[in-house]
Amino acid sequence: MVVTSPVQTARLSADAAATARASRTRLLLEAPIAPTLAKLAAPNVVAMFAQAAQGIAEAYYASRLGVTALAGLALVFPLVMVTQMLSAGAIGGAISAAVARALGASDVARAATLTVAAWLIAAKLALVMAVLVALFGPRFFEVLGGGTESVAAAKTYALVFFPGCIAVWLCNASLSVIRGTGDMRIPALVLLLVFGTSIALSGGLALGWGPLPALGMAGLALGPICAFALGGGAAIGHIAFGRAGLVFRGAVGRLSADMFRDILTVGTLASINTVLTAVTIIMMTGLVGRFGEGALAGYGLGARLEFMMIPVIFGIGAAMTAMVGANVGAGRIDRALRVAWTGSCAAAAIVGSIGLLLAVFPDLWLGLFLEPSNTAALDAGRSYFRIVGPFYGFFALGLALYFASQGAGHMKWPVISSLGRMAVALVGSLILTTSMGLGAHGIFAAIGGAMLVYGGVIALAIWFGEWRKAGR
Repeated sequence: MVVTSPVQTARLSADAAATARASRTRLLLEAPIAPTLAKLAAPNVVAMFAQAAQGIAEAYYASRLGVTALAGLALVFPLVMVTQMLSAGAIGGAISAAVARALGASDVARAATLTVAAWLIAAKLALVMAVLVALFGPRFFEVLGGGTESVAAAKTYALVFFPGCIAVWLCNASLSVIRGTGDMRIPALVLLLVFGTSIALSGGLALGWGPLPALGMAGLALGPICAFALGGGAAIGHIAFGRAGLVFRGAVGRLSADMFRDILTVGTLASINTVLTAVTIIMMTGLVGRFGEGALAGYGLGARLEFMMIPVIFGIGAAMTAMVGANVGAGRIDRALRVAWTGSCAAAAIVGSIGLLLAVFPDLWLGLFLEPSNTAALDAGRSYFRIVGPFYGFFALGLALYFASQGAGHMKWPVISSLGRMAVALVGSLILTTSMGLGAHGIFAAIGGAMLVYGGVIALAIWFGEWRKAGR
C-alpha cells in the first residue's frame, strides 16, 4: 500500500483543482454556446431565485410589522440593493471578468493576484459605504418623502445593516473570483446557504420566533448580515485552500497598481451604471412619496420586484461575464458577441414574460403583502404593474448586455444607456405629473419609457459594432 504524506496529499489536491480549473476555461472557449451558457447559468438562476425568495420573505416580515415598517423598508431598500448590486454586479462582475480574462490568456499567477486585490477593494468600499450611510442616511430618507415614523424605521434598519455590510462585500467578491474560474456551482451553493439562512434569521429576529428576541426592523437587517458572514467565510476558505485552482504563493508580492486598475477601470464605470440605476429608482420613490404613504408602500412593492429581477438577470449575466471575458482574453470577439446575444435574449424573454403576467394579474404579487383594506397601496401597485410591466423585457435586455459588456471590458455604452434612462424617467415624470396632471400614473409611464430607452440604446450600440470599435 502506498502511503502519501500530508504535503503530497495537498499537492495532489492542488494539481487536481488546477486541472479542473483549466478544463472549465476550455469549456468557456470551445464548447457550444447555448448549452454551455444554460449549464453555467442554471446554478446561478437557482441561487438568484433563492435571493428573490429572501426579498419576498423580508417584505412579508415587514408587512407583519405594519404599513409603516413596509414604507420604511421601501425607503432603505434602494441603498441595500445598491450594496448588493455594487458588490455582486458592478465590482463583483469586474472581478469575475478580470479573473476570466487572465485565465483566458493562460496567466494563472495574475488571476491569483487579482483575487488578493479584489479582497482589498471590497473591504475598503464596504467601509466607505458604511461611513456614507451613517453620515447622510437619515437625511436621505427624509428627502425621499418618508414621514417621521417610516424614516425612523428606515434608520433602524440602516444602522444595523451598513456597519455589517463588509460581510456582504467580501462574500460577493470571493464568489465573483470563483465564477471567473468558470465554476458556477460553488457560488450557487454558497448563496443558497446565505439566502436560506437569511430567510430564517430575518423572520426569527424580526418577529421573535422561538427563543429569538423580537427586534423588529433591526432584526430584519441583522439576519442577512449574519448569513453573509457565514457564506463569506465559506467562500474565502474555498479559495484560500486552493479549491478554486489558484495558487497564492507570491501573490501579495505581485500586487501592483495594474492589478487594481484592471478591476477598477471596468468596475468604476459599472458602478456608475449601478448608481444611476439606483438613483433612478430613488428619484421615482421621492416623486411617488408626494402622493402619500399608501402610494409609497404600493410603489415600493413594485420597485422591489423590479430590483428582484436584477438578481434573476444576474443569474444569466454572471455566466455571460465569465464566458465573454475568457473569449475576449483569448481574442475571440465573434464568439464573445454570440454569447452576449444568446444570453441577453434569453434574459429578456424570461423577465419580459414575468412583466406581462403581472401587467394582467398584478395581485399575484401585491396580494402577498397587502390586505384588501389597503386600497391606496393596492391602487398604486396595480397601476405600476399595468403600465410598467410590459417594458420589463427591455430592462432585462439592457441589464444582461451590461453584464456581457463587463466581460468584454467595454462599459461606455452601458453608462450612456443608464444616463438616458434616468433622464427619460425624471423629465418624463415631471412633465406628465405637472403639465399633464397624471399623478402617479404619469410617473409609472415615464418609468416604462425609460426602460425602453435603456435596453434599446445599449443593444443598438453593440449591434453596430461598439466592441470592435473599442478594441481597435
